[in-house]
Amino acid sequence: MRKISKLVILIFMALVGLQVSVLAEYKSDQSTTLTEKQQSIIPIAAFTAQGELEQLKPALNAGLEAGLTVNEIKEIMVHLYAYCGFPRSIRGLQTFMEVMDERKAKGITDETGVEASLLNDERSKYDRGKANLETLIGRPLDGPQSGYAAFAPIIEIFLKEHLFADIFDRDVLTYAERELVTVSVISAIGSAEPMLRSHLSICLNVGYTPDQLQEFVSIIQATVGKDEAKAAQVVLNEVLKNR
Repeated sequence: MRKISKLVILIFMALVGLQVSVLAEYKSDQSTTLTEKQQSIIPIAAFTAQGELEQLKPALNAGLEAGLTVNEIKEIMVHLYAYCGFPRSIRGLQTFMEVMDERKAKGITDETGVEASLLNDERSKYDRGKANLETLIGRPLDGPQSGYAAFAPIIEIFLKEHLFADIFDRDVLTYAERELVTVSVISAIGSAEPMLRSHLSICLNVGYTPDQLQEFVSIIQATVGKDEAKAAQVVLNEVLKNR
């Protein structure tokens, strides 16, 4: 009887071990793949940046179906203006308004989503932006300014106070989602490899895996174009090589 009980226990432990192993493998597989929601962010940001509004419409519909809320898509449009300008951002918002009207006419009700939380932080905007940027890049920003920040100090102030404070402090999107918007925009407009290199590195800092960034490039190729994807791939290869 004791032998049978011991055998049952051993079988049970083996099954539990197998289940844990399978679950761990499943979680590992999941971490290498962008979610459907993350995937939908890429063409929305890229087509808006390029001004490809007819292609943007189905991308917006797909994003809503993938689980993006109305406010999250609005925030994507607001965020990307810092990288491709007000004209593209506003045209993207106007196109989104058209899509929303079309969906309402069909009886489709989309989730509005949360608004940005009220900010309760007594630090200056510059200090908030500096702290946010340090979180993104994973290191402190000490020492004298160099490069473009030394050549035109005011733009460094604008970046800290507006982009990394005013915009990044809005919690409608996570830092990771904002960085996905950013690399999508930069890849779409092209000829900004140093910026793309920096932000792909930040993507790794905020939790994206190399496989997920490779998937990002594949989506750029499938939606935006081979040339843009090829240029992004070159930069990604460099970033991963120098990790």
